[in-house]
Amino acid sequence: MTHPVLNVAIEAAYAAGNIMRRQIQHVDAIPVERKARHDYVSEVDKACEAEIVREIKRYYPDHAFLCEESGKSGNDKHVWVIDPLDGTSNYLHGLPHFAVSIAQQVNGRTEHAVVYDPIREELFAASKGGGAFMNNKRMRVSARNGLEGAILATAFPFRERGNLQAYAKIFQAVFARVEDFRRAGTASLDLAWVAAGRMDGYFEMGLKPWDVAAGALIVREAGGVVLDFDGNDAFQENGTIIAAPYKVMTPLRTLISSKWGQSQVPG
Repeated sequence: MTHPVLNVAIEAAYAAGNIMRRQIQHVDAIPVERKARHDYVSEVDKACEAEIVREIKRYYPDHAFLCEESGKSGNDKHVWVIDPLDGTSNYLHGLPHFAVSIAQQVNGRTEHAVVYDPIREELFAASKGGGAFMNNKRMRVSARNGLEGAILATAFPFRERGNLQAYAKIFQAVFARVEDFRRAGTASLDLAWVAAGRMDGYFEMGLKPWDVAAGALIVREAGGVVLDFDGNDAFQENGTIIAAPYKVMTPLRTLISSKWGQSQVPG
């Protein structure tokens, strides 16, 4: 039986997804603000976030929130970490690859997670210790035994362009060992697709907690491993992440860690 907290997250994700589907038909008319260089927020982001928070507060009015657009609010051991529209740039260009990402954390540990793709109508969900599911079907990471033949997801460090040199060294080293890369521009879906076995691994730098909180739990509950570039569990704090099945993670992390330590630049 699905946990009640997860059910609330699912309903909130569906509500935000409905807004996205309606508004993408009028994407050219959506007001957009520039948050920082190469980083934008649209009225759809704001509307989705407000709808998610409203839905959750119906059931948990005292819980705290950490949201991409509005920041941290409330002071409670229960915190909802929300990216209301992951893949805003895709959305604003009419590219049908974006998602809602919702995680609920208790004392800093993610207990429940949802990533929802409203275009494909694929719901990726997990509760800690309960496994990971896509549209109620159990998911497992791929059975790949190493880097040979692997297809990996990644993304350029567009928020931290000072780290482009470090990223280029990592990319070159890893690309020499794998079959190919995919760069789709939505971190939460990259993680969800690793959990579903569609990708054999994923790495990125320059991320925020709302980018990865939900997807990381989904990968782990699907049998995968999630670490930061230093091989630790601090991916939410330092913004670097690697996610993969265990037999892919070991050689992948070795390659990434060796290059990352040579030339990283603080964000």
